[in-house]
Amino acid sequence: MLESSKMIKFLRTSFKSLLAIALVLMLGACSTGGAAGLEPFKSQDGRYGFLFPTGWTRVAVDNGPEVVYHDLINSDETLSLVISRLENDVDLDDLGGADAVGERIFGENDSKNPIQLIEAKERKVDDRKFYDLEYSINLENKSRHEFATVVVDRGYLYTLAASTSEQRWSKMQDIYRRVVSSFTFFI
Repeated sequence: MLESSKMIKFLRTSFKSLLAIALVLMLGACSTGGAAGLEPFKSQDGRYGFLFPTGWTRVAVDNGPEVVYHDLINSDETLSLVISRLENDVDLDDLGGADAVGERIFGENDSKNPIQLIEAKERKVDDRKFYDLEYSINLENKSRHEFATVVVDRGYLYTLAASTSEQRWSKMQDIYRRVVSSFTFFI
């Protein structure tokens, strides 16, 4: 009888401990951390990855970007990854500074160009240089705002860009900055 009461006490203590651990894990999963509302994407070859907004759907685009996601509710909100082969073995510095690359991609910053580079910054992650570019596109019937990052790796230029209407930019900009800055290489 004494052994069975010890066993019951042991099981109760173990159950309480397991319950406390489960509660801690559940609370941790519900917290609003840096990736709250974002899901991970990883390339099939395991080479690169990034975060994308929860609830967005991946769509296939023929002869277009490598990866495209869009919001089901606001379908003009998109995230795309374009991978371009470079002719020479160059690094990002060879293409110029952040401003020069932004202007090279989007054209000169003047009133006749519908694409205006707003800001260009350089950042380093794990010895890789990234250029983060913010720009607006003003077309006749639509104004858009985009945030992108470009990086060179093994002879390829990667451009991850998140885009929305100008009206939604103030609401989406923090999420887009987290998404775009999450782009990373695993190998």
